[in-house]
Amino acid sequence: MDLITKIKSFSREKRATVVATASATLLALIKLIIGIMSGSVAVIASAIDSILDTAISIFNFFAIKKAEEHPDDNFNYGKGKIQAIAGVIEGTIITISGLYIIYEGISKLIYKKDTQMLGVSVGVMIISIVVTWFLVKYLEKIAKETDNIVVKSDALHYKADLLSNGAVLLALFLVSITGLDFIDAIFGIAIGGYIIYSAYEIIRDGVLILLDRSLEADIVAKIGEIISNTPEVRGYHYLKTRTDGTHNFVDFHLVLTPEMTLAKAHDIAEDIICKISALEPNKGWLINPHFDPHDDEEINIRYFEGKASCEKE
Repeated sequence: MDLITKIKSFSREKRATVVATASATLLALIKLIIGIMSGSVAVIASAIDSILDTAISIFNFFAIKKAEEHPDDNFNYGKGKIQAIAGVIEGTIITISGLYIIYEGISKLIYKKDTQMLGVSVGVMIISIVVTWFLVKYLEKIAKETDNIVVKSDALHYKADLLSNGAVLLALFLVSITGLDFIDAIFGIAIGGYIIYSAYEIIRDGVLILLDRSLEADIVAKIGEIISNTPEVRGYHYLKTRTDGTHNFVDFHLVLTPEMTLAKAHDIAEDIICKISALEPNKGWLINPHFDPHDDEEINIRYFEGKASCEKE
């Protein structure tokens, strides 16, 4: 199987990381060469960011590959959370790169380094902006279609790159017309700060998934409505939800009549599961209903807290 055919066989998420890796690698090489030759902190900062982009996109490819593996005896719920781990690592690396860029900017202010080859540097940044713009649009399209946290993180990251590249271009333009090299350093520091700020959302989303935060409030409310609007259901309780970024997990207890047959209860649950799954058809769902002849929410809470006893009262 040749390389092109193999890439075509990848999922949309993995293809997105391949495209991002190739784009970031190309831009990193160009910007690094020109940045070193010109002495521009802003261009070097952008080159470092692109190098990190390459490393992150490669890491994301393998994270998605692992996340797509089916559940097994050791990982009964799959490995979807590896995407959240990837997001946290990506955000941390972005933060470190932002701090380094700020360091370089401060260093240029202290040692008053000159910026050269402004014309070539401007050309490189224009190319970078164009390539990054198309990449962002592509990643946003895949992120919208798949709702994948890794692709979302990549799209957000490259969008930050797009804005920082624009800031670099503006810095180089201002240096060229004013001759004031400290402008380049100041913009470099500002870009570093913005990169750190953009990393916060990536880290936050990954950590919340790892902590099993519930699904969005509107989704949880719709799940409650679906259950409540089912005629045979007398009530529900102990509704719990979480996501690994690719799959949604839902548990709840249905209060049904004691006389209802198991077959009837199963049919009711299947109908509820079908309706809940339709709320986000791009996601996988694992929905576990439990049947109760009466509302026993209090005892469920006591079991969760480790305070319940199996002895009959």
